[in-house]
Amino acid sequence: MDRKPNIVLILNDDMGYSDIGCYGGEVDTPHLNQLAASGLRFTQFYNTARCSPSRASLLTGLHPHQTGIGVLTYDMGPEGYPGNLNKECVTIAEVLKESGYATYMSGKWHIAGSLLEPTDAWPMQRGFDQFYGTIIGAGSFYDPNTLTRGNDNIEHEAAEDENFFYTDAISDQAVRYIEDHTARHPDQPFFQYVAYTAPHWPLHAHEEDIAKYKGRFDSGWDRLREERLQRMIDMGLIDPSWRLTGRDASQPAWEDAEHKEWLLRCMEVYAAQIDRMDQGIGKIIRSLEQTGQLENTVIIFLSDNGACAEDIPVNVSGEELVDQLMIAKLKTRQGEDVVFGNHPHIMPGPENTYQSYGKAWANLSNTPFRLYKHWAHEGGIATPFIVHWPAGIAEKGALRHTPAQLTDVMATVLELTGSSYPAAYKGNAILPLEGQSLVPVIASDTFERKPLYMEHEGNACVRAGKWKLVRNYPSDWELFDMEADRTEMNDLAGVYPERVKEMSEQYEAWAARCKVVPRHKIVDILKRNGVQAFWEEEQAPH
Repeated sequence: MDRKPNIVLILNDDMGYSDIGCYGGEVDTPHLNQLAASGLRFTQFYNTARCSPSRASLLTGLHPHQTGIGVLTYDMGPEGYPGNLNKECVTIAEVLKESGYATYMSGKWHIAGSLLEPTDAWPMQRGFDQFYGTIIGAGSFYDPNTLTRGNDNIEHEAAEDENFFYTDAISDQAVRYIEDHTARHPDQPFFQYVAYTAPHWPLHAHEEDIAKYKGRFDSGWDRLREERLQRMIDMGLIDPSWRLTGRDASQPAWEDAEHKEWLLRCMEVYAAQIDRMDQGIGKIIRSLEQTGQLENTVIIFLSDNGACAEDIPVNVSGEELVDQLMIAKLKTRQGEDVVFGNHPHIMPGPENTYQSYGKAWANLSNTPFRLYKHWAHEGGIATPFIVHWPAGIAEKGALRHTPAQLTDVMATVLELTGSSYPAAYKGNAILPLEGQSLVPVIASDTFERKPLYMEHEGNACVRAGKWKLVRNYPSDWELFDMEADRTEMNDLAGVYPERVKEMSEQYEAWAARCKVVPRHKIVDILKRNGVQAFWEEEQAPH
């Protein structure tokens, strides 16, 4: 095909590996299912376990520490991370703009330290022709903090619109970009980054979407995990020999759980958030069809980390959770009576509630894996990854089991678009690209690749072939055979100490090269500045 393909990159926020229908979940996602049925699903694609680092890595093709986003968007001092996208990296938008693409973004940015004043780390300064969305990492879906168009704060637009809902606004803006671009620049390819906040807390959703899930989860998290696992096996996503991980010891069996009505409502709202996002993705697909763009548009969908087991408020800090999400959006615009935190007698969903769905449901969302967002075990880093491209995918509906990670997206987009990765950009030396193109994997599931590395808050892993070395900081390294045991139930570190030594040395070399600051050093930096990291005393569940 003569014309370069359009690229639509869709990222969602805090969703587990198996929530959506085409990965075995109970949530109705017909449009994502449609993309999977006529595209490809990757079964072993990895993010970097947390919002900001994943976004930085996805957009730059580097590991997040190299970009200045080692933990979140907080300045950790001269020996730590600035929490701000630096000038040693380029974004996909910057590279594609140089290659003749128009570039658009709608949704969550979350890789800039400044939330209100434009800086050189904001979207318009990092390659996007147009931007509509939020700079902050989380907030109300009805009245989001830092809502911005271009470089201008437009929070008043949401406040004045009684029908405003952020998921819909992200989708509708993406549709407008596609329609306007096709009308004005029909011969120019475009790059569209669509970054949803759904289903990140707070649990906000429309009543009609919530009602759809009434009764869907009534059998409880234990039985649902077993049923979900069987669907995943039937789909070919999971090997039937892999054991289902257990429920976290801090969580009761479903039959022993208290406040069941509230617990079910939490999961129903969470599902409704994903459902609403899928409805918006349907609008985007239809706009591509109606403008004649779908055939030659590469659509990629993934999540930024595994399911989130955090309660609101987490052990606070992080600018006191950005001042309790801007004092619960000015006490829900002075209506007061704001519920901030998980109160089992207050049902989530309305705009004056700020709640999360909890560890046991997150465990369901990550079926069949261990742990959650923050950790480098599979529950923290495994994401659904769908690639749809009618003009370029022959084996429609197929699975790809080749391991891959966020750094590979930039490399893949470069090859698909014939674009060049720069050694320097706007007078700044640019670090070499870390990822490998997945174009060969799109054609066939046979791929030799270099090891994959991930680190977040001291939790870390190396994936080399079938072996995975993983650490739950500050515990010792564990070793797993991912062909025999991807659910990480049988630690082989004591059986293969030489392999552990070799892979841990590979990790240390990578960490030094990629500017990883050891977790204990970051804690020391923050203590010297009189700040306690909100994850300092965090204890991982078993």
